[in-house]
Amino acid sequence: MRFAKNNDVLGTTNRGNPAESGLCTLCRADCMGQCETWKSSLVGRKLLYPRDFGVVTSGANNTTHVGVSYNSLRIQGYAYGAHGMAQGLSNNADNCIFPNVNLTTEFGNEVKTKSRIPLMTGALGSTFIAAKYWDSFAIGGALVGIPIVVGENVVGVDKASEINNGKITKAPELDRRIDTYLRYHDEYGAIIVQLNVEDTRNGVAEYVAAKYGDRCIVELKWGQGAKDIGGEIQVASLDYALFLKNRGYIVDPDPSSPEVQKAFEKGAIKTFARHSRLGGVNLSTVELVREDFMKSVDYLRSIGFKRISLKTGSYGMEELAMAIKFASEAGLDLLTIDGSGGGTGMSPWNMMQSWGVPSINLHSKAYEYASLLAAQGKRVVDLSFAGGFALEDSIFKGIALGAPYAKLICMGRGIMIPGFLGSNIEGALHPERKAKVNGNWDKLPASISSMGSTAEEIFASYYDVEKKVGKNEMKNIPYGAIAMWTMADKLACGLQQLMAGARKFELGKISRNDLFAGNRETAKETGITYITDSRDESAKKILAA
Repeated sequence: MRFAKNNDVLGTTNRGNPAESGLCTLCRADCMGQCETWKSSLVGRKLLYPRDFGVVTSGANNTTHVGVSYNSLRIQGYAYGAHGMAQGLSNNADNCIFPNVNLTTEFGNEVKTKSRIPLMTGALGSTFIAAKYWDSFAIGGALVGIPIVVGENVVGVDKASEINNGKITKAPELDRRIDTYLRYHDEYGAIIVQLNVEDTRNGVAEYVAAKYGDRCIVELKWGQGAKDIGGEIQVASLDYALFLKNRGYIVDPDPSSPEVQKAFEKGAIKTFARHSRLGGVNLSTVELVREDFMKSVDYLRSIGFKRISLKTGSYGMEELAMAIKFASEAGLDLLTIDGSGGGTGMSPWNMMQSWGVPSINLHSKAYEYASLLAAQGKRVVDLSFAGGFALEDSIFKGIALGAPYAKLICMGRGIMIPGFLGSNIEGALHPERKAKVNGNWDKLPASISSMGSTAEEIFASYYDVEKKVGKNEMKNIPYGAIAMWTMADKLACGLQQLMAGARKFELGKISRNDLFAGNRETAKETGITYITDSRDESAKKILAA
């Protein structure tokens, strides 16, 4: 594993055990720090460098790689050349500087959707975390200029939504989520609304199409990297559990059972788990899956959606091939491929530990299968890779591993941390707002108060946000959105520096040749050349010349 619990060089520490992404395996909304993502939400790009300059030296401890993971890929650097300079810039040293690296990307078939950096959120659905911190996530995402995904079941779990004759007629929580993002949306980014079995039954697509038209992208869902069954949430109210059961959800244990109700009354049962259904259970062959999928896409287009995406999880190779081929044939705009090792709001723990294909294996095969389609002269759907990404080097590696098909990295838990942190700071500094922003602190911990006592003093990117929205509008910007901008600025700057070192000044110039494998096993599984084999022949030609 790359990450130790403490990083003395950056002055960061994980409260819990670090996962492959560098985040704690259990990330808490009330956490007082200080993992790398948490701290970068405050100080931004400063965290790219070792602390205490002038009195320290530092040395890397990540040069011996064991096992197959994204950590066992390394990034190439070059001593000459420059590729992808923007129009009007030459390849002289004054122009070939990392701030001139262009990070914008786009995806889509007929309609192109642009993103300022190659990043999108994971699906933020019916979990209470997503609902409570949505303003920070949505406004932050809109200001940064990246796509955000409204996940599954948002309408179904909303007590205020109305379903008549089996179809949604009123959906205030879904409206809130979409409207919050669109208020600050410019030409970059997008709002994506995800559909699962229950959403499809409830007519969520028809509702969104009628009210928002092509301002939204609609996303079909086959699965995710954290679990191989439907989505779950927990509720602590018997009445709410009965409401969800009456809405048609699977609720476990059964809240209508007299025995369960007695156990709840006595306190032996404290919560209920709400589950969604499996898709595709009535389909028994690949051809039937294809036929059903194409019908779904055709229907979504018939009701007005111009942009459609697909999210698939860490199933085996057959499902991966189906997702890539069917999405390409249907002319979809994006396919998100989520590998095991990603995160969740709620999934069975041992399922998350043991099911599915790890991200690097899944993404390597996705590149292989996409290349097979391309070799046949067929268009390949634009890809987004998900599953355990949090830092700028992993963004580079994911884009390079899937080049030229991967356009975005989908980041789930990492992109939520600034929302938590900013809300905690806002609630502590402004107690009258604490309940509204779902803050967890009564006062600032020393790790924050040492930086300052106002938002202007605490957030390195405060004035960048102010420049974008205007001084008067800052009163409407949640601190969680400011924190997200600050973290995104760190990721963007770090990615620019890595790309400049690889002499790639445009995102589309990144290739698989910009990686090498840290061990032979990783080379075999990914098709990425082992370190000392990479460019070895050209090196020997230099020596022989």
